[in-house]
Amino acid sequence: MNIRQELQSDYDAVYQVVKEAFTNAEYTDGDEQNLVVRLRNSKSFIPELSLVAVENEKIVGHILFTRAVVNGIEVLALAPLSVLPEYQNRGIGQSLIKQGHIIAQKMGYKYSVVLGHAEYYPKSGYVPASQYGIKAPFKVEDESFMAVCLNETIGNLNGIMEYDEAFGL
Repeated sequence: MNIRQELQSDYDAVYQVVKEAFTNAEYTDGDEQNLVVRLRNSKSFIPELSLVAVENEKIVGHILFTRAVVNGIEVLALAPLSVLPEYQNRGIGQSLIKQGHIIAQKMGYKYSVVLGHAEYYPKSGYVPASQYGIKAPFKVEDESFMAVCLNETIGNLNGIMEYDEAFGL
C-alpha cells in the first residue's frame, strides 16, 4: 500500500470511496462525500493534507485535514476518514492518520481535532479535546470529540472549535 497526496485526477474515485465507506456506518449523515467536495473548494483546504491510500493502483482510502480555529489559534479538523468496506480492519485508516500527522507536524500544526468513534481514534493518540481546553460548537459526548497534540503543547486553548462553513454547522 502507498499513501500519497490526493491529485485532482483522483477526485471521482475519492468521491466513491467516501460514499461507500459511509454507506453502512453507525454514525453518518450520508453527506460525507459532498463534504469533501465542499471542503476542497473552501479556504480551509490544505492540498498536502488530503491523502489517499492506494493498493494495486486502486484508491482504497482517503483522509482529509482542513484548517479550523480555536481561540485564535489555527488547528486541524480531521474529517472525514474513509476506507472502502472490503479494505477496513487492515490498518489503512491508522496508516492514513499517521502519515497525515507526520505531514501536519512538519507544516507546524500543533493540534488535530476529530469528532469520531471513541474506541478508534485513541489508537492514534487522540484524547478528549477537553483535556486541551477545546470545546465543540455543538452538543456532543466528551469521549467522541477528541484532539491530539502534534508538537509541543502550547497550553490549553480554552476555546470553542470554529469549523469552516463548509461543514454547515
